[in-house]
Amino acid sequence: MASFTLQINGKPQTVEVAPETPLLWVLRDHLQMTGTKYGCGIGQCGACTVHLNGTAMRSCSLPVSAVGDKAITTIEGLSDKGDHPVQQAWLEHDVPQCGYCQAGQIMTASAFLANTPKPTDVQIEAAMNGNLCRCGTYTRVKAAVKTASAKMG
Repeated sequence: MASFTLQINGKPQTVEVAPETPLLWVLRDHLQMTGTKYGCGIGQCGACTVHLNGTAMRSCSLPVSAVGDKAITTIEGLSDKGDHPVQQAWLEHDVPQCGYCQAGQIMTASAFLANTPKPTDVQIEAAMNGNLCRCGTYTRVKAAVKTASAKMG
């Protein structure tokens, strides 16, 4: 076991875990931050997406020892009141069905829009391609990203 002090949603959090422990399990099991979901465990589905210094990362395949002093933002820290433009657009377009992938989808979309504020349809499709939705709401996801882009602009 080792001690790690992580900057999560703007606050330091110290945990005692094995260095190879995936960040996902640190968040969920050690810090009870269950907004970030487990999907596949190999970084392929996107359900576990968080921001690391503003970049969308798969937390299921990121060992806690690789985080260092980088800022981690989870779905819980995206906005205080759930009023981030991406979250608002998700509700406006009624994107969630089962909801399981939505935290990862929202985190991917918000990181993407921070770097690409006026995306084309092709850019949206490419950015969101790594996030799987078992309910197939991809058309609504794309529409919500476009709406969030307009809200942010």
